[in-house]
Amino acid sequence: MLYLAAILMIFVLKPTAQAADKIRIGMPNDAGQFTLPLAHKRGYLRDEGFDAELITITGPVANVALANGDIDYFTGFGSAIRAMIQGQLPTRIVACFRPVAHFVLVTRPEIKTIKELKGKTIGASPGTAPDLVARLMMKHFGFEPDKDIKFIASPGGETALHRMSQKQIDGQVMPVPWDYRSRKLGLNILARAEDLFTYPISGLITQTRKIRERPDEIRRVIKAGIKANRYIHANRDGTIEVLMSTYRLDKEAATALYGSLVKGFNDDGNLPEDGLRRLIDDIKSVTKVDREIAFSEVSDISIQREAQRDLGIKVK
Repeated sequence: MLYLAAILMIFVLKPTAQAADKIRIGMPNDAGQFTLPLAHKRGYLRDEGFDAELITITGPVANVALANGDIDYFTGFGSAIRAMIQGQLPTRIVACFRPVAHFVLVTRPEIKTIKELKGKTIGASPGTAPDLVARLMMKHFGFEPDKDIKFIASPGGETALHRMSQKQIDGQVMPVPWDYRSRKLGLNILARAEDLFTYPISGLITQTRKIRERPDEIRRVIKAGIKANRYIHANRDGTIEVLMSTYRLDKEAATALYGSLVKGFNDDGNLPEDGLRRLIDDIKSVTKVDREIAFSEVSDISIQREAQRDLGIKVK
């Protein structure tokens, strides 16, 4: 009887299904952060055993939320790296899902070539990602920012488009999908940052404590992200459908956004060292930090490599 009771007790206590791990993922309201929204809507996070809550949140607020444990992960890099460099945030980048910036150089209709930009005025909000990327783009084309090109303070979005139409500025570097809106207004797209250099902007950031204590959880989130990026490349129509629902776009706008975004998402989660160095150097210049910053101060890709092995990806 005692043996039978013990067997019955085992069946009573054994759960019928393993409970999903609850995680909270913060992200900016930006199409460059599209990987995990797609992973959520296409079930890749669920398949890895997660009950995930996705929260739209700005970088500075996310830093506080990460430090307090109010969110488990954040996808945007800029603000978090700034805080890491300044020793204010015990977190690390553990994977990269978009190793290039999704910014385009928009100019007035009469400016049709890069050479014509010399002596012209570019609008930008000083110290922001579009400003930093704009300066890198100008350097790439052989210009010296603030000497060959005049940078003036200017917000983005519709304000930038209006200022170009009024000839108050000659151009502005803006995130997609503003390339779609700009073309409809007859403006020119002279260059795309993703065609010029690596500059990682999104992936996965988490606390150093979680890296030590919950590496398996992190590995599974990374795998879900890599699977989502592979879906983006392989399934155009399904991705456009998710873009429409995520960003409340009509099909024409979502199709245009897909065309602007798809090339920039990687399929392996790798963090490019050259791009990370560019990003670190830019943030050092903004924050007036003059010491050398080691990659290990802002990133830890050891778990990313484990996720890659699980998926049969050759580890670099």
